[in-house]
Amino acid sequence: MAGVVNIRRDVSDKFYRYKMPKIISKVEGKGNGIKTVVPNMSEVAKALSRPTTYPTKFFGCELGAQVKCDEKTDRYIVNGAHAADKLQSLLDVFIEKFVLCPNCKNPETDLLISKDETITRDCKACGANKAVDMRHKLCTFILKNPPATATNKKSSKKDKKSKKEKDGVPTPPDTASNESADEDDELTRRINAEAALLPSNCYDEDEDDWAQDTSADAVAARMKEMNVGGAVAKLEADGDDDEDERDDPLEIFATFISEHMKATDQEIIDASAGIRDDKVCVVLAQVLFDENVLTAKQIPSRAPLLRRFLKDAKCQKGLLGGIERLVAVSHKELLPKVAIILKALYDEDLVEEEVLLAWGEKASRKYVEKKVSKEIREKCAPFLTWLQEAEEEESDDEEESDEE
Repeated sequence: MAGVVNIRRDVSDKFYRYKMPKIISKVEGKGNGIKTVVPNMSEVAKALSRPTTYPTKFFGCELGAQVKCDEKTDRYIVNGAHAADKLQSLLDVFIEKFVLCPNCKNPETDLLISKDETITRDCKACGANKAVDMRHKLCTFILKNPPATATNKKSSKKDKKSKKEKDGVPTPPDTASNESADEDDELTRRINAEAALLPSNCYDEDEDDWAQDTSADAVAARMKEMNVGGAVAKLEADGDDDEDERDDPLEIFATFISEHMKATDQEIIDASAGIRDDKVCVVLAQVLFDENVLTAKQIPSRAPLLRRFLKDAKCQKGLLGGIERLVAVSHKELLPKVAIILKALYDEDLVEEEVLLAWGEKASRKYVEKKVSKEIREKCAPFLTWLQEAEEEESDDEEESDEE
């Protein structure tokens, strides 16, 4: 089984968060028919967030050899006999030219193609958008076989919003700007009006069960047992300096952010080393945001940092779990506005439509008491209904298009 190496092999830090499998090469055939198969090319490409054909074609360009890419059988071949070390060194060059951000040397970039057919690396870390060396032969292949990036998803979402606006359906604003702006927005008014009609007595602070379940000690113990979100819950406890608790990675991470609110995104990323991304998202939602999350535009300002960790649906669910704890434990005054908070996350492309709809289907006691979790979803019902209608209308339009 192949080992793993840092994506930037010039970085010797064993806690460097960006890893990839070592290249494996297998020489087959003899004479003029000799060839090198790279059996783990798809795993390597996945770690680099690039189509598997790109590094394979790059090898061919650099070695002057023909390549064969069979995605159905997951078989990638470079003609000739090539050692794994040689291919690994060539891969370093590919990473430097087509993966790493020229500005911050971070590998979390997307390849984008502009209208003038210039290929750029769009960095999720620092926001830089720098062109690659268009003189390289691989650029021709990339232009003919463009990557599927998040940009395409965003365009699709904007098209959907535009269509709904044309059909007379209210469209959410691009950002959750401030309370007055939200109140002027038709969808927001609808959310607030429908949420106001929902029963709120189940969130009575004087209710014995609720008070008992959400006390600092009870929350800390429950979240510690689940090993999710316990860092922030523990921060709310009164002055417990137990060394074992302080050694918990989540505790250390949450404490670092709380004590260094002006820390740069990179410093926060470095502090999260060794912690699963989904758990980082739970903590960030509770520590980065406060009662001014909407009025101070905290979600748009923190979106670049959050995108670094929101790599899949599991991480997005972790972010939603952190929001649940934010409005149910840390800042209960935000509960009536939780739908607007989710809309802000959606507008910033931090949480996908499918994840939001799946989250809204069933209350869970993973992050808060089930009764409170249910109420949160009820408060979000107008927004979730809007999303569902958008999904259904899009499906109907696709069916009509197919029939035509």
